[in-house]
Amino acid sequence: MHETNKMTRSITERLPGGIPGGTTSLQPGALLQDRYSILKILGVGGMGSVYQARDMRFPNTAKYVAVKEIVNIADPGMRDMVTKIFEREANTLASLDHPAIPKIFDFFTHRDRSFLVMEFIDGRDLEAHLNDLAGMLPEASVIEWAIQLCDVLSYLHNHKDPENKVEPIVFRDLKPSNIMLDSQSRVRLIDFGIARGYSAGQRGTMIGTEGYSPPEQYRGEASPAGDIYALGATLHHLLTKQDPRLEPPFSFAERPIRKANPAATLELQVIVETSLNYNPGDRFQSAQAMKDALIGLRRRQSGQLAKGSTGTLATVQVPVSGGAKPAARGEVQPIWSFKCEDEVRGTPLIHNNAAFVGAYDNNLYAISLSEGKLLWKYATDGGLPGSPAAHQDLVVIGSEDRRLHVVSARTGRIQWSYYAEGPIRSTARIADGHVFFGADDNALHAVNLTNGRKAWRFQAAGPIRSRPCLGNDRVYFGCETGDMYGVDMRGEQRWRFKAKRGLTSSPIWHNNVIYVGCQDGMVYALDASSAYPIWRFRTQKPVISSPVLDGNLLFIGSSDNSLYAVDLRNGREAWHFETEGQVNSSPALSGDAVYVGSTDGAVYALESSTGRVRWKFQSGAPITSSPVVVNDVVYVGSFDHHLYALPA
Repeated sequence: MHETNKMTRSITERLPGGIPGGTTSLQPGALLQDRYSILKILGVGGMGSVYQARDMRFPNTAKYVAVKEIVNIADPGMRDMVTKIFEREANTLASLDHPAIPKIFDFFTHRDRSFLVMEFIDGRDLEAHLNDLAGMLPEASVIEWAIQLCDVLSYLHNHKDPENKVEPIVFRDLKPSNIMLDSQSRVRLIDFGIARGYSAGQRGTMIGTEGYSPPEQYRGEASPAGDIYALGATLHHLLTKQDPRLEPPFSFAERPIRKANPAATLELQVIVETSLNYNPGDRFQSAQAMKDALIGLRRRQSGQLAKGSTGTLATVQVPVSGGAKPAARGEVQPIWSFKCEDEVRGTPLIHNNAAFVGAYDNNLYAISLSEGKLLWKYATDGGLPGSPAAHQDLVVIGSEDRRLHVVSARTGRIQWSYYAEGPIRSTARIADGHVFFGADDNALHAVNLTNGRKAWRFQAAGPIRSRPCLGNDRVYFGCETGDMYGVDMRGEQRWRFKAKRGLTSSPIWHNNVIYVGCQDGMVYALDASSAYPIWRFRTQKPVISSPVLDGNLLFIGSSDNSLYAVDLRNGREAWHFETEGQVNSSPALSGDAVYVGSTDGAVYALESSTGRVRWKFQSGAPITSSPVVVNDVVYVGSFDHHLYALPA
């Protein structure tokens, strides 16, 4: 479920049976705020209860929610403390956006009771699942859950505030009873009551759960490394059925997994033991590093480099520091690679016999196509997450320094620049003598290409990070609030479509239909004249990737690790290909092949009609850059700082 988070401070309550405010629990049939009908009690604790309820604002659909209640506590000091913890949980959840974290819908107080309305998860926690199991859990299941938990911990530890500054959140209480499995066997992390922001050197209270909490947390030191330890303790419990709360403190080294569970592999035992090191510096240095180790183990155990593939797979490993190594016989070898000074996230532009690409070292690079040598570089004052655009001798790129930079393609010298009021993360579109681009100032800007003067500016509801498209004398674009706009060439709104989540995906126009992906997991086909939804295609996770078309097929990636081929005529899946990481890269087409990157660090070449693998190239870090194919050469950037030229 994806809805706008709301914070509320009022309640209208009708309680059948004359139940007074301040009692320890609600009864089935109670109606909160004239909206939430209590169905049953899910759990009761010393501080309150959790209920399943139905949201009556949707009379024709059974929309279920979970209502968490903190009841009236006689002791004022204890009541204040519990209320603060509850409010902190509400505020923390409201700032988070991850598939493994329940959505918060409402928060209100009434008569010394506080209520938190959240997404209802139809499932059970891992502790209950483990206790009901006669034998041991399958190792493959534990590895899959561990990878998902690493993913959500990595998200929390790299959480960003509204100003896009890293503001880590430490969960502090990871354990099986705080991990739910939903009806699709996906991991969901619950109970953010003691989660808090992390600041190096900061001390706090000794809080957590004995047995799962790391030794430093008993000293009031809570850090991301502590969550990694707690994950290791959780995995040890799942694999051995030895509850750490009943064992001597910090005794995991004396209780190796394979002693209790001989079916477990040595490789998994080593990964878990690494996360359980007493010294935080000896553990995995990030949740992402632990996730990478687990994905590698899963790949080795499956015996496949690409799931669902029946084709022959060629691969080459690339060290992060040194570019591509010589390829073995039958493997894909880069034609050349060029190393920038930081991550390459955007898509390269091939123009005038050169490759132009921006990097997070603030530089725009011009690289010769023949040898992969530097022609020139142009420095901005901010990162370059978007991609360059070009017109004749001009190359245009936006920067997080809030400027649109327009330089000579031959020399790299500045021709003119235009200032927005926020970072520019959108890629520009050049048409009809104008540059169209969005910015984090919530505006779509139309700028005269010749002199850099503003033609018009359209104010949207949120930051615009997608690339606009044009068709039928209109400009189409989405923004991070989920609003999609159709604007005429004078900057006047013609229609507005509201999706459930942000629209970072860049739309395309074809035969008066707009196709675009959304962070609500949908791919939309909208009538370009009216915004009427022609069809919707659902993936399992947010869609950042932008679509491309070939005949009757639309190709688009999803954060659920898959590239999809969708039939344009009916919005149904033709095929999908699963990688080992999120597919936020946008695909590229050439001939009968489709090329796409993945955060597993690979570029895949697939048959466009079947999704069968032709080859795979492995870089040294995640790939969010979208490939570009020109003259049978694939150009793509990587987080390993390289731009690669690969034979198509």
